[in-house]
Amino acid sequence: MLEFDRITFDRNVMGGRACIRGMRITVSLIVNLVANGMSAEEIIDAYLYLEPEDIRQALRYAAWLAEETVHTLELATA
Repeated sequence: MLEFDRITFDRNVMGGRACIRGMRITVSLIVNLVANGMSAEEIIDAYLYLEPEDIRQALRYAAWLAEETVHTLELATA
């Protein structure tokens, strides 16, 4: 696993979901904001306690989770 020092998990904060630095800002919120067209600068303007590295790391973490390994299956011949 890559280093994700800004991604935290605490069952008492947002039910244990991946959050930024223990705050009530989830990785999924940041990914949703970016997916809906907000720039990193706009997100930081809306959430003043976030830093550019928080957004970069949230996106890297989401990309890491979405990595797929495709295994081909060989069909049995009868």
